[in-house]
Amino acid sequence: MSKTVELRIHGIAAGGAGVGRLPDGRVAFVQRTAPDETVRARIVEEKRRWVRADLLRVLEPSPVRRAAPCPHYRNCGGCTIEHLEYPAQLRAKSAIVGDALRRIGALDAANPEVTPSPEEFRYRNRVSFTLLRLGAGRVVAGFHELNRPDRVVDITSACLLPEPAVAEAWAGLREAWGPDANRLPSGRQLRLTLRASAAGEVTLLVEGGYARGRPEELLGLVPRLVSIWHRTPVGAPELLAGAGHLDETWGEESLRLGAATFLQVNRSAAALLERHVLELAGDVQGRTVIDAYCGVGVHARRLARLGARVTGIELDAEAVRTAEEAGPPGARFIAGRVEEELPGVLPADLVILNPPRTGLDAAVPAALLASRPARIIYVSCDPATLARDLSRLSAGYVIRSVRAFDMFPQTSHVETVVGLECVTT
Repeated sequence: MSKTVELRIHGIAAGGAGVGRLPDGRVAFVQRTAPDETVRARIVEEKRRWVRADLLRVLEPSPVRRAAPCPHYRNCGGCTIEHLEYPAQLRAKSAIVGDALRRIGALDAANPEVTPSPEEFRYRNRVSFTLLRLGAGRVVAGFHELNRPDRVVDITSACLLPEPAVAEAWAGLREAWGPDANRLPSGRQLRLTLRASAAGEVTLLVEGGYARGRPEELLGLVPRLVSIWHRTPVGAPELLAGAGHLDETWGEESLRLGAATFLQVNRSAAALLERHVLELAGDVQGRTVIDAYCGVGVHARRLARLGARVTGIELDAEAVRTAEEAGPPGARFIAGRVEEELPGVLPADLVILNPPRTGLDAAVPAALLASRPARIIYVSCDPATLARDLSRLSAGYVIRSVRAFDMFPQTSHVETVVGLECVTT
């Protein structure tokens, strides 16, 4: 029989769960709880040093608890901290970053300032949903359930994460895909990604399945939809119907995006982060800059226009092609793995790092320590791997600034920008 406990919640963990402590000293993680409240919970998983528990009842609510605005929030795993007032979400993310830097990186770091997102809701220009065909014509499509990731919560356009254009297209797609979603590619499980441009045009990428469905019909029935792509487990995305690219305006950049080209999902918060990176870069006239994991080359193109000699490195060849289109003189781009290409383009005055959630391959900090560029700007989407990598770099670099950006309101995810300076230049 599962054990019921009462405990005081004192903080929010990196995954969004509230953190408390049992009388025996073990840490307890309880989703949908808030700092400074007392709860009753049922233990569902026990380890030697921690337990996971499901919330049964809030006995003494936190002053920062609110009724979640989204009608899907109760069981949906798409958001984890929507039940916290927005300023409390920012404080929680500041603590998550600071705790990771101190605990994982063994760094002397305070909790950083967090720049709020200009939009608390309706901020995602790209959203991925899971569609399951359950048999007998039944279809469920949405996000995975919070405590049961094997289940999918059916999500309508009432979800508060997507930009309005994405929400409108999602509503139209759900209405138009037909019985058993037969206008979509066949297969029991599909991943559906909708992406909107600043102009409100939307593309659909379907991943999984095998037959093409009836994409021309969908394209004519779904508002704002301009193209439908399909990607099987092997191979590149195939255009099924519509335009071969999505025209996007990103600040002063004009981009032609493919089906799976990466861009930040929160365009207004991204603009604040990108402005901060430019401020940290400072005067780059005549300087040599490397933009590692450069994506479509937003930083590289801007710094080249300011007079820098920039080399961008990106694994995604499609993103490199986008970066090269209308790229300014002084910017060049290499398609390849950063850990393989970086040693060949060093030395540099400034290196910008913007790796995926897994952080840096061990070869990257090794190459940087061997070459010692004067400054590094590290843009991270995961505090734990950021802390690990900063610890690796601490043999040759000191931290000059840390600022977090709330790119993902209502979730525990946070973006962090760290300015580093070489101790021997």
